[in-house]
Amino acid sequence: MSRTPGSSSSGGSARAWRDALVAVVAGFAVMAAVAAAGLVFAGAGGLPDGAFPHVLAAVVVMAAGGSLEVSGGAGLLAGAEASLSVVPLSVTLAGALTTGYLFLRPLHNRAVARPRELVGRAVPLVLLWLLALTGVTFLARATFGISTGDSPIGTITDLLDSEPTVGFEADLPATLLYGLLWILGLLLIALLVSRRAPLPARLVRFHSALRPAAFATMLLLLSYVVLGIGVGVVVAATQGHADRTFAVILLGLPNLVWLALTLGFGGVWEGRVEGPFGLPMPQLLDQVLRGSDLSTVDVSSLAEQDSRAWWLVAVAAVLLLGTGVLAAVRSPAHVRPWQHALHLGVAVALATLTVCLLGRIQAQFGLSLLGIGDVDGLGGQVELVPVLWRNVGLGLLWGAVAGFLGALLARPLHRRGRVDEPSAAARPPG
Repeated sequence: MSRTPGSSSSGGSARAWRDALVAVVAGFAVMAAVAAAGLVFAGAGGLPDGAFPHVLAAVVVMAAGGSLEVSGGAGLLAGAEASLSVVPLSVTLAGALTTGYLFLRPLHNRAVARPRELVGRAVPLVLLWLLALTGVTFLARATFGISTGDSPIGTITDLLDSEPTVGFEADLPATLLYGLLWILGLLLIALLVSRRAPLPARLVRFHSALRPAAFATMLLLLSYVVLGIGVGVVVAATQGHADRTFAVILLGLPNLVWLALTLGFGGVWEGRVEGPFGLPMPQLLDQVLRGSDLSTVDVSSLAEQDSRAWWLVAVAAVLLLGTGVLAAVRSPAHVRPWQHALHLGVAVALATLTVCLLGRIQAQFGLSLLGIGDVDGLGGQVELVPVLWRNVGLGLLWGAVAGFLGALLARPLHRRGRVDEPSAAARPPG
């Protein structure tokens, strides 16, 4: 009786732990490198009191799905309300691509793997990932003083030597919970999108339904990131503020370009930006969101400020159609157009749901004097949230249309002699 190599031996177990350690170390190293570069471009390299490593750790924690608790105050004189909820998706994407690739690499070039082997590969990686995340979480804490300038509270705090402060600390239980969901989701997606990674024998028959659509949708999201990098480099070279532009590229580019994808197929977001604080974002988006009232962000509202926003629709249509063609080309020839429509519609809808959940932004800081009211110039908020079910529903619709049209366009592209279904001899034993 044959055995999967290394699956039942101590050597195989040791190899799995070694591969998992490499994947975890590389994933966190890449996230730390990207986050550090982004923070330097954002001007955080000169933070006082050695705070940079703590801020870097906080960014990595948020990128890995973790949660931060933000607090502030000024003794008995003032109270502060602060909150921050944002995922730096550039850092997240870099870590996910690195870790996912290294997880899949030892599994390539086989069609079938025993469930025990996949579990034996996944468990060490998950445990080491959570252990590393715990270590980073303990580093992700710091407190900063806030300059009050010439405000009334500034005069009082100078007299009483009570400087307003704001601090952050990673929430360990929440970070480990969300970090567990993050790494499990990454491993599942990695197995879904990879054409060369093995599946358990009972799941091989779902290969044609899941993997082509999943891979094409992943490539759609990465295509937006590549386009965003190109646009960002051009903007940095021609319009100045290169440091700020590169900070956005290295910290939050997917937050913007995947937002553009949802807007391109008719999605809607809501939000506001008020006060002196704000997250780096295109001026056009800032103009639409600026104000105390909740604003609607869609292609129409952006086009009122700049008619070039309509290009978002054209880009989404072209890339979604290309996604449909790619999914059809990678699928067996026996898959019918309506099946392509169903597969890609579901894949794009799930991708849209993920983008909406990860792309929301909420940041707020307010400082009140003696409980009377907010101090002018020292409070502000940034908020951007999706109209979830509209966006997901439109993603389903556009994905289905792209899948159907892509299947029709891909018919002459199918290679001759392609095997429609696995033969009896090629099928894995039941």
